[in-house]
Amino acid sequence: MNENEPYSAELAVAVEAVQAACRVTEQVRERLSGRDTVTKDDLSPVTVADYAVQAVMNMILGQYFPDDPITAEEDTDELGEDAAASLRARITEAVQQEMSDKLEKDVMEAIGRGSHPGGSEGRFWTLDPIDGTKGYLRGDQYAIALALIENGKPMLGVMGCPRLTLHLEGGDVGPGVVLSGTDGGPARLHMHSGELRNIHVSGREDPKDMVFCESVESGHSNHRQSDAITSRLGVQSKPARIDSQAKYAVVAAGTADVYLRLPTRADYREKIWDHAAGYRILLSAGGTVSDVDGKPLDFSRGRRLEDNRGVVAANAVFHERIVAAVKDVLRGD
Repeated sequence: MNENEPYSAELAVAVEAVQAACRVTEQVRERLSGRDTVTKDDLSPVTVADYAVQAVMNMILGQYFPDDPITAEEDTDELGEDAAASLRARITEAVQQEMSDKLEKDVMEAIGRGSHPGGSEGRFWTLDPIDGTKGYLRGDQYAIALALIENGKPMLGVMGCPRLTLHLEGGDVGPGVVLSGTDGGPARLHMHSGELRNIHVSGREDPKDMVFCESVESGHSNHRQSDAITSRLGVQSKPARIDSQAKYAVVAAGTADVYLRLPTRADYREKIWDHAAGYRILLSAGGTVSDVDGKPLDFSRGRRLEDNRGVVAANAVFHERIVAAVKDVLRGD
């Protein structure tokens, strides 16, 4: 990375944090058992890896940028109970695989640093320690996502996808990729060799050749409506269903063209950590991102995208046509 590029110092630290997180998740995977999973009130599984990754990333960010607040997915509410003592011990053990000198109190304090409410002023980091936890538990795709937001706008995004292989010109890359993007800078693939490779959205122009990707879980996106949209556009291929923000990665790298996340409930609002990193990377790769109404995503309203419904992410050639088709289908036309 060029030290003269915007956010070069922040990017170097963010890549370090995400790479450390990838190592932690895969180490935990090797010994994951039923004891290492708890369930939150929304019924999504949370693992030792979620908590350990949040602790490791928050400690790395705190070391280099101690004044920067953090907005993260997990909290310590379930971890303070006496019944969670063994879970706290396993989380600490997982962290110590990466940071051997850290004690349980250090780990719990680091997890708790992620309580910043977000907003429109100043700068803060937002992270999802494991985006796509169900995919992680199944052994499928998941992502570690980290973004820097300034005055309500994602200025830097780094994403690690430990199980993703990208099919690029010149050969496959993976399994395991780290991608980044900065405001005013390119989107890049960070190779295992240390080499940086610029990536860009696809140049496909015929709608029938579009490759769509959407959530695996039907509770995350309306698959029936997605089918109606692709039929309206004349798309001939079946959608690729991928867990997590890895969908942003495959669109940014040009191996897919469209990521749809359609509303499943009228009152549901997306969380900022589920989109900020992928959003930034895709914009840097030449893509376009909006909600299903064609409005830009607004990250200035706190911990959720309060003014947006769903997500349409695509290369710039297709985006306007896709939004029009989405609007028609959601209206029932």
